[in-house]
Amino acid sequence: MKTAKKNQRQHENRQHLLDRETGTVYKDHGGKTRVCLAYPNTYRIGMSSLGFRLVYGMLNSREDVVCERVFLPESEAQERIYTLESRKMPSEFDIMAFSISYENDFPNVVKILRASGIPLYARDRGSKHYPLLIMGGPCAFMNPEPLVEFFDVVVVAEAEAVLDEFMDMCNKAGGKLELIEALKGVEGMYIPAEGTQTVKRRFLKDIDALPDFRQLMSRDTEFSSMYLVEAMRGCPWRCRFCAMSGIYGTPRTRAMSSMRQEIERAKATKVGVIGASLTDYPHIGELLRIEGVEFSISSLRASRKAAGITALIGNKKSVSIAPEAGSKRLRAVINKKITYEDIIETSRLVLSAGIAMLRLYFMIGLPTETDEDIEEMLRLVKEIRGISKSGRIVLSVSAFVPKPFTPFQWHPMAAASVIVTRLKQLKDGLKREKNVKVHHDALKYAYIEGLLAMGDRRLSPVIESIADGIDWKKACELHSIDPSEYIFREKAYDELLPWDFIDNGIEKERLWREYLSGTASSAKLQ
Repeated sequence: MKTAKKNQRQHENRQHLLDRETGTVYKDHGGKTRVCLAYPNTYRIGMSSLGFRLVYGMLNSREDVVCERVFLPESEAQERIYTLESRKMPSEFDIMAFSISYENDFPNVVKILRASGIPLYARDRGSKHYPLLIMGGPCAFMNPEPLVEFFDVVVVAEAEAVLDEFMDMCNKAGGKLELIEALKGVEGMYIPAEGTQTVKRRFLKDIDALPDFRQLMSRDTEFSSMYLVEAMRGCPWRCRFCAMSGIYGTPRTRAMSSMRQEIERAKATKVGVIGASLTDYPHIGELLRIEGVEFSISSLRASRKAAGITALIGNKKSVSIAPEAGSKRLRAVINKKITYEDIIETSRLVLSAGIAMLRLYFMIGLPTETDEDIEEMLRLVKEIRGISKSGRIVLSVSAFVPKPFTPFQWHPMAAASVIVTRLKQLKDGLKREKNVKVHHDALKYAYIEGLLAMGDRRLSPVIESIADGIDWKKACELHSIDPSEYIFREKAYDELLPWDFIDNGIEKERLWREYLSGTASSAKLQ
């Protein structure tokens, strides 16, 4: 009886999600290559990803492919996982492709594979009839090594640059093993079983050449039935902590004609504009003036350019800016090229425009940070609050995590005692300020992120143990892993880093010079 009720609830939840979608594709499986597209987090988070939506649309635009979706179950009690569209097990598909954007989702890959009835390690699947397991997404571009023992193929490429070629090869191959053999040496394809070989990252050269398909949308996402359009890819500013420049290369912007055509073709009245630095998109003003469309943008770069943009935003709920550090000195260390005046003036524009919430992104534990930098952060926030009493101010505070292909990839994370002390300093300093809140994740998630961002293949069993609910420190101890080797020590220039086999077109020597120009290699966190 309990099983029947549980199955009924799962069916009702699935149907509820499907009923609130537009653009869902249902296909007969006969004679087609079957792809199960997996996002290793909940439906709400996965369906908020434009990249995930894009791959789904691209695959289903092909007559010879049927693509269906799975997500992390909302409840740990759900023992088996099924696709949304036809309620089939992932093990029934030819390919299971994971789109992975965040390191903290790595343990969820384990959970989904277990719930799919698929052996976790590639070596245990062998030539038996299990789907070809593929890893793609931003984490595949940065450092896939902690996860590669679970996958047959890692796609070190933007989907639009390789997807059709890959599917053509898949259709020609006489099975999984023949396809893996054919993929060896193909640019952007990494075969983990062959060991670490140099893999050249593939980019989409012209982002105006994005494919035409009906975009999948849902009311149950962060964007709530909003059509998403990508204005630019990459970022021109090269902040030393950010992997955006490393993994997306030289910034690429879309022509205004291309943007307008897509919006008109989609008949969209609510549009979310996606881009790392939309203040720098050359056509942003013209775009936001398109009549009959309510636009929302994810964030503004604090600058004078923000003035006109703020007035044109249709969605008045929330706008974010990212000072990252409170002091001029520390912003110079991280190469955040905005001034105190930029931050104050942009905040004034946002609050005076009637925006309900101004979100400020800050990091703590940055290289060379001191207590005085936190005091300057407090002074900055109080100055912003003094501009206007209307609107809420929310500080989203995260601990610095070093990332591959950034100048700070050699730098250690700050000790937990340092982070805890500075968080208390920040909260105590703002507790008397009205409508100012400080939000941050539990510190353990920052250290798990750092461990997996910096890790290698030895971490596969650690990820498995974390998925079992074992604390990350205990999981490391269980498998004789010293986490300080990855996250609490400064690395040497000539050290072989786990991701060095990926050719992103970035000279390691240039990153090292950037690191030294930001802070001396012998600098220690205070």
